[in-house]
Amino acid sequence: MQIDIKTNNVRPIRQTFAHVARRLGTDKPASRYQEATLDLQAETNFHYRPLWDPDHELFDPARTAIRMQDWYAFKDPRQYYYGTWTIARARQQDSMERNFSFVEKRALLDNLSAAWRDRVAGVMIPLRHVEYAANLNNTFITAYGYGTAFTQTTSFAAMDHLGIAQYLSRIGLLLDGNSGEALDAAKQAWMADPAWQPLRELVEEMLTIRDWFELYVAQSYALDGLLYPLIYQRFDNALSASGGSAVAMLTEFMVDWFAENCRCVDAFLKTAASESDANRKQLSHWARNWSARAAKALKPVADKALGEDAVAVMAELQTELQTRGARQCGLEI
Repeated sequence: MQIDIKTNNVRPIRQTFAHVARRLGTDKPASRYQEATLDLQAETNFHYRPLWDPDHELFDPARTAIRMQDWYAFKDPRQYYYGTWTIARARQQDSMERNFSFVEKRALLDNLSAAWRDRVAGVMIPLRHVEYAANLNNTFITAYGYGTAFTQTTSFAAMDHLGIAQYLSRIGLLLDGNSGEALDAAKQAWMADPAWQPLRELVEEMLTIRDWFELYVAQSYALDGLLYPLIYQRFDNALSASGGSAVAMLTEFMVDWFAENCRCVDAFLKTAASESDANRKQLSHWARNWSARAAKALKPVADKALGEDAVAVMAELQTELQTRGARQCGLEI
């Protein structure tokens, strides 16, 4: 007996969802990122304007001074949607858990001198309050921003900042033997230490910004753009040179996250700036203003972290941020 097995190719009726096909064409398959991003912003049938802001629709592009013909012109170079973001963060979480376990089991932080332990506790742990504010800022952008291509990245950033705050808290607990004393001292420093008050004032003022794109520039470009290189590059290098390389294992996520997030921030600012001269001028003004204010607020923190080297380091970081804004973001810095 002979059996002939035949195969048939079944041509799908459509390659993707209708709202995606309207952008890409009916015969072009869409990536998962495109299907999870394009045209998901609610635009119609709001029924009434919010009572707390009757001048705007519930989701309204007029909430910012930036104007875009297409709010889906923004493309995340990481291609993150919820699935890929959670997978990436899960892998990084596993790596960080191994790092914390390695440092804790071998009591590597005990090798730090008392002076450097106090400096790490005094410089890094209060930053957990800065990270929580960054979480709130990115949550605000997610709530009032326009276009899923933009707001999904800020929702991810909000949770990333919250995770970083938790890592800093865990570093504090490792330093004080899980007593919580380092966290209490960091909160007291944040509330009363003169060195932290300029940064605290800046952070609290950022919480009042109503233009969500301005807040994006202030937080993700200006403050993050100076704070992360200062603490997780320059301070970390000084710490490693003094026998504190174990701390670098505990801040690995911060270093990797900042490099990754910069790619997205730079791409978004460049896209908005290239849309029109008005956008470029507005973004450039915000970038110059908030970068200068962030540098001024971080100066006392840099003094605590780096001592006599702080002035030169802050000047270098400001120059690097200005170069990044001009070359990578297309801003007039």
